[in-house]
Amino acid sequence: MTRARSIKSLAGFAMVALIALGIAACGSSSKAATTSSVPPSGADGRPATIGVANSSLGKILVNRQGRTLYMFQKDSGGKSTCFGACAANWPPLRATGMPTVGSGADASLATTTKRSDGAAQVTYNGHPVYLFAGDKSPGDTNGQGVNAFGGGWFALSPAGGQVSNPAPSTGGGGY
Repeated sequence: MTRARSIKSLAGFAMVALIALGIAACGSSSKAATTSSVPPSGADGRPATIGVANSSLGKILVNRQGRTLYMFQKDSGGKSTCFGACAANWPPLRATGMPTVGSGADASLATTTKRSDGAAQVTYNGHPVYLFAGDKSPGDTNGQGVNAFGGGWFALSPAGGQVSNPAPSTGGGGY
């Protein structure tokens, strides 16, 4: 009888450990913790086309779903050079009318340009703006620094330039 009780106790402890492990696995990742989960909104309270979020790269531009917005270094003169397979991997951010800009972004830098198919694409500081098909969730920055379709892809900063490096750490060090 003692052996049966020991086995039952051991099974009970194992079950408690598995439940605790399952609960711990449901916690949030560091990426989610560093990204704003609140969708950007315009001054009128409606969802914004472009907003700003904190990420592992620092402050970056995001769309209304919180997805990272990128620029393509190959683009010039405010015109997109990304079509076909490129646009399938790097979908242009589209807008009907002027884009709505959320807090932290500069409305004077946001406008649209006409693509070869006649549809409008959002531009920010003269850069046509894109999403990345490899980003599956808000806060993903999987397209950062990718070299594809003849040029580099970089997240956009609220100032309108490319984000080149991760945000500096706030840890000690220095002189």
